Amino acid sequence: MRDSILFFNVIRGLHIVAVIAWMAGMLYLPRLYVYHFRAKPGSEMDATFQEMEAKLLKIIINPAMVMVVVFGGTLVWVDWARIGPHFWAAPWALTKIVGLIGLFSWHGYLAQSRKRFAAGAYPRSERFWRMSNELPFIAALVIVLSVTTKFGL
Repeated sequence: MRDSILFFNVIRGLHIVAVIAWMAGMLYLPRLYVYHFRAKPGSEMDATFQEMEAKLLKIIINPAMVMVVVFGGTLVWVDWARIGPHFWAAPWALTKIVGLIGLFSWHGYLAQSRKRFAAGAYPRSERFWRMSNELPFIAALVIVLSVTTKFGL
């Protein structure tokens, strides 16, 4: 029993660290787009931002998201084995799922936008990137509060 609790806590800790890395990258990338928007296509600054954005996605955001899925999936598997699948119907779990779908979608949109920046087609406006910068934080806030409070259940 003690080993299973230790396993669960280690996986949960690794999941939290992966979420922190994923969120850090997802918050930073739109900020890079704000500054990239000011660079002239084909300039040295444009090339620098392209490299920074590509490395951020390839080295931090994408691997962190994979770790979030692996460790989060392991936690779900443990809960499934421990209490059964009915927890998925709880409002807090459904809220978390919706939040995750939003984060995965935003991640995909950021990756697609990076490719458009690299092609010289600057997507959206500087104002859009400035305003959308906080979307991952809002989603993370909703997800964390839904899981930690379970809406008072």
